[in-house]
Amino acid sequence: MSDSDAGYDHATVERRWQEAWDEAEAYRTPDDVDDPTYVLGMYPYPSGKLHMGHVRNYTITDAYARYRRMRGDDVLHPMGWDAFGLPAENAAKDRDTNPRDWTFDCIETMREQMDAMGFGYDWEREVTTCTPEYYRWNQWLFSRFHDEGLVERRDADVNWCPECETVLADEQVEGEAELCWRCDTPVETRELEQWFLKITEYADALLEAIDDLEGWPNSVRQMQRNWIGRQYGAEVDFEISEAQRASDGRGEGTEPREYGPVTAFTTRLDTIYGATFFALAPDHPISEELAEEDEDVRHFIEHEADPEGDEPNGVETDLTATNPVTGEEIPVYVADFVLSDVGTGALMAVPGHDERDHAFAEKMGEEIVPVVAPEPEDWDGETVPDAPDVSEAAFTDDGVLVNSGEYSGLDSETARERLTEEIESAEHAKQYQLRDWGISRQRYWGTPIPVVHCEDCGPVLVPEEELPVELPEFINTPGNPLDAAEEWKETTCPECGGPAERETDTMDTFVDSSWYFLRYVSPDLAEAPFDRERANDWMPVDQYVGGIEHAVMHLLYSRFFTKVLADYEGLEHREPFTNLLAQGMVQLEGEKMSKSKGNVVSPQRIVEEYGADTARLFMMQAAQPERDFDWSEEGVRSTNAFLGRLKGMVEEYATDRPAGVDDAVASYVDAEIDATIAIADAEYDELTFNEALRETQDLVGTLRQYADYTEPHAETYERGLSAVVRLLAPVTPHLAEELYDELGNDGLVVDADWPTAEIDRESVRKRRQLVENTREDVRDIVEVAGIDDPTGIDVVVAPEWKYDALEIAIDSDAENLIGELMQEPEIREQGDAAADYGQDLQAEREALEYTLEPDEEREALEAAAWLLEREFDASVRVIEAAEVEDDGVLKRAEPGRPAIEIDE
Repeated sequence: MSDSDAGYDHATVERRWQEAWDEAEAYRTPDDVDDPTYVLGMYPYPSGKLHMGHVRNYTITDAYARYRRMRGDDVLHPMGWDAFGLPAENAAKDRDTNPRDWTFDCIETMREQMDAMGFGYDWEREVTTCTPEYYRWNQWLFSRFHDEGLVERRDADVNWCPECETVLADEQVEGEAELCWRCDTPVETRELEQWFLKITEYADALLEAIDDLEGWPNSVRQMQRNWIGRQYGAEVDFEISEAQRASDGRGEGTEPREYGPVTAFTTRLDTIYGATFFALAPDHPISEELAEEDEDVRHFIEHEADPEGDEPNGVETDLTATNPVTGEEIPVYVADFVLSDVGTGALMAVPGHDERDHAFAEKMGEEIVPVVAPEPEDWDGETVPDAPDVSEAAFTDDGVLVNSGEYSGLDSETARERLTEEIESAEHAKQYQLRDWGISRQRYWGTPIPVVHCEDCGPVLVPEEELPVELPEFINTPGNPLDAAEEWKETTCPECGGPAERETDTMDTFVDSSWYFLRYVSPDLAEAPFDRERANDWMPVDQYVGGIEHAVMHLLYSRFFTKVLADYEGLEHREPFTNLLAQGMVQLEGEKMSKSKGNVVSPQRIVEEYGADTARLFMMQAAQPERDFDWSEEGVRSTNAFLGRLKGMVEEYATDRPAGVDDAVASYVDAEIDATIAIADAEYDELTFNEALRETQDLVGTLRQYADYTEPHAETYERGLSAVVRLLAPVTPHLAEELYDELGNDGLVVDADWPTAEIDRESVRKRRQLVENTREDVRDIVEVAGIDDPTGIDVVVAPEWKYDALEIAIDSDAENLIGELMQEPEIREQGDAAADYGQDLQAEREALEYTLEPDEEREALEAAAWLLEREFDASVRVIEAAEVEDDGVLKRAEPGRPAIEIDE
């Protein structure tokens, strides 16, 4: 048989089967299911066009959802739109339209592109976060969080983007240059009254559950650990007072001002004897009080302090701090490397054992005292080692205390415990890098915060029966359009009935995405954000796929929401996503695709020119899903040609059914079909689609070789084609439907059973290794012996006693392996041959591996003999050891490595 290299009319094929899926409602998911599997890609912002990153993400989830459906699962695979956000608002302002119309136009375009790609979504479950039907529940959840004490309004220094004219969360400020994640504008700091969700109340719960997220990438888990940033240490008080005043007109005879105890947090209380100065954050209350009367401090705070600067900077005050263990008074600085929201905003500075403190002390001329020495190799636990030289650099490791009074000679850990117990003001403490989540945004296109402000009652929640608070008509004005919506702002207080104004801040759009996966289970529910019973059936999401850029913001907030809903709304699962895949980027010539670089490849062009299946298959076979890969037009053309050849093979089989016999060659092909199914199944399960597809394409190659070599056995050949079609169906669904139909099957391949095989991956590996080693040995002999035209090849299988000996050698831990082997009568009877083989096994003991059983090995070699016959144009015999009298040949034959005899 031959096959056609001609292409196929992909547009007709894809349109036909998309219509068939729609008519059959192939992707509709029932509410009540027995074997639920929830597969989800992070929903997109509706920008108007799909890019290659979208296509890769959604091809991954679509392929996995199709695979699980063919395995018999009830699959929920929905899609929705992260539809609020500043880009739509800016686009509307630029085009003198409104964000809603702009957003829904973009959604319509992207939905059409998704359909063209063949993505199998249950569109009846679509959610769009900018609709009142959705954001009503954002407001309801805000009220529930408020009821449980998880909402707070307070003044705070916030990240402000002057270009976007809105507040940004810490996670939305990127890089050392601190740029806005949306527009790359340098971010400023402002003090504003803001609404916060108290995620810090769940800091420990979020951190401690990370270890249980075994289906998440280690890199993402570590990023979340680092962001939460829990540190254990101690808090200790330093008495702060004003230095003795001089008679310079500032009040001779006036007593120095006492500021009382100021608490510092430290992870290294063992270094307290080396604290040579004390430092306050520029916005610490004492610093602000000093700035009112000390020009130097005020100038530093207003003009010089730079927390992100390359070098620590500060200004000395006329205050002193009393070290609680030495009684020594040490100078107090206002320093920009001390942050008010880290620790307590005050720290004891130990320049001998902290690099930052060391640099500052050198700059300011402060004393640098070593109080911890490296632990000597032969340290007896009692003697005090020599103090290290810390004049040039700090010693930052734990060690043994020196210059520390009664604590000298203790190791750091012991000293920390004793000092915490024995310093009166000291106590164990922990701190976090994580800060409460500021959700207030000064923009229009977001969820209105359901609060009204009353002069008499203060901030008051909008009652549930008045939700949703809907957005007014868009006003194209600088700043926040809600501030200009005077009629909308004016309302009455729900508590006293007096005049009030609506809150004009809207919610951070990460609120929308922190629970959207729950809305999919009951998208039309009018009584609650989600159906609790259905959510408990479907959740957690079995497989979640999205970009690594969401490792902190979206994923952390989603985990927070899920835990709160588990605590207060009856959700049975405390984590939202069981397995997470962070897909890699699609690049062009090693660079990320971007409009600014002019290297964007249009998915629409690829679909029109080559078809959706070609784009999907090329992308999925190019690399493992989490790896970056380069887009290649040549690779796309090659993929398209492969699909055309496969279609030709199926068409030719369907019109000219072969009449070959069920012989050893057919047996080999059958075994390869089983092997491919076994491996592809396992690879699909692990989402290593590229390996599954490589196996499947190799099987296509084997079928082509089979048809070239002989008239195929019809049942074997059809079984192989059928397996290929079903194994490709998750990735190339349109062509798979076409070929499934041409092979005479009823129904749709999307509903077909996944192929099965009675073999495991390890057996496949052994069999393939045996065949390939044997073929390689024949090639080596032909080349080394200079045999130009071999006429016969004998492949001699090892005697059974060698298999027994190998198994004993692998299982044995005896030092004298040969002695143990000779305890077996069947092996001992072989005399010198057994001793020689035992010596070989002893020498290679660490590298020994199990092989196939003797009968399995012989059958595998007999089935593969046609490959040698085809390659060398010679007759091939597979011979059992019992049929051979030549001791030299028998000695060479080993399990997994038969002896080779070649006739010229």
